[in-house]
Amino acid sequence: MSILAERLSRIKPSPTIAVSTKARELKAAGRDVIGLGAGEPDFDTPDSIKQAAIAAIERGETKYTAVDGTPELKAAVAEKFRRDNGLDYEASEITVGTGGKQVLYNAFMATLDPGDEVIIPAPYWVSYPDMALLAEGEPVIVSCPQNNHFKLQAEDLEAAITDRTKWLILNSPSNPTGSAYSHDDMKAITDVLLRHEQVWVLTDDMYEHLVYDDFRFVTPAQVEPALKSRTLTVNGVSKAFAMTGWRIGFAGGPAELIKAMAKVQSQSTSNPSSVSQAAAAAALSGPKDFIPERNAVFKQRRDLVVEVLNTCPGLACHRPEGAFYVYPSCAGTIGKKTPNGKTIESDGDFVTYLLESEGVAVVQGEAFGLSPYFRISYATSTEALQEACARIKRACEALQ
Repeated sequence: MSILAERLSRIKPSPTIAVSTKARELKAAGRDVIGLGAGEPDFDTPDSIKQAAIAAIERGETKYTAVDGTPELKAAVAEKFRRDNGLDYEASEITVGTGGKQVLYNAFMATLDPGDEVIIPAPYWVSYPDMALLAEGEPVIVSCPQNNHFKLQAEDLEAAITDRTKWLILNSPSNPTGSAYSHDDMKAITDVLLRHEQVWVLTDDMYEHLVYDDFRFVTPAQVEPALKSRTLTVNGVSKAFAMTGWRIGFAGGPAELIKAMAKVQSQSTSNPSSVSQAAAAAALSGPKDFIPERNAVFKQRRDLVVEVLNTCPGLACHRPEGAFYVYPSCAGTIGKKTPNGKTIESDGDFVTYLLESEGVAVVQGEAFGLSPYFRISYATSTEALQEACARIKRACEALQ
């Protein structure tokens, strides 16, 4: 008899982590591998944020804190929401977790009963469906194809809502596609939600500050204030502030929900790192001049990758509005044969072929719920990207 819980059979390990792990193992074994699987900026955490952490240590801020965030960090989060999004939250309406991932997990654990449905537009971040399943909810996947710029359409949302729907997840800019919802895009979605009072909105705004070409970011409660009482607005410092390892995410939402999420956190991890919280408060309250400077580099990398991929036989790449991912179609490679005589039958086969033949690690579209595509993270050096793109083109040209 197995000791493992039945609920564990409903979920799978993170595919993106698996790709990064495989790339590290191959590198350790001496292979020349360029890893484009990790969603992690190659830039370092800014010095002012590091110094704030050091100062916190020297002040002795190394003890337990309040379960879901220090008063100082909650105040910084509240000011961030007011400044950037026009949203007013009290301290009782703000939660801080060990990364945005824990905030999402807490929300599902606090609200989902068996059979409750969570609408998830696909392509989606790999963890959304599994977190819903772990909380005994039912993911309802809505396909958002490339001809709609990978964005949820109002009529498709309307068709997916049932009397069991509890949450809609919206991620903009998106991981894995980089697509982002304009004000008009978002208004079409919020108009549908106004007609369905039982549906709550969970926004994953982690890439808010990583947008290009004068794109203006919006979040649902900002576009439609009437939805604020049933919206959880999730964000964090991981991406724009290059603080992935510091593990700080946060959210604003109705006090009853925030209190329930704190209850879940009190019986799991308790408080996030005290030092990381001090660093995050400094990040949110301090200078942000490095963000546009880094975004200019990300934009150059995006343009480089899109341009080269669109010259590769069998590939077609959409130019996204934000984040640091592209999600090219590899439909034109399906049915072709590799130099070793193996037929490419799926995006998983294509990704394996890239890794084995050219040492380029990317993530198959199947992991994100929409095939045949693959995800490239361009959050790595321009030199590495140029070499990786050359290898991808060579691999595509070698297919028969």
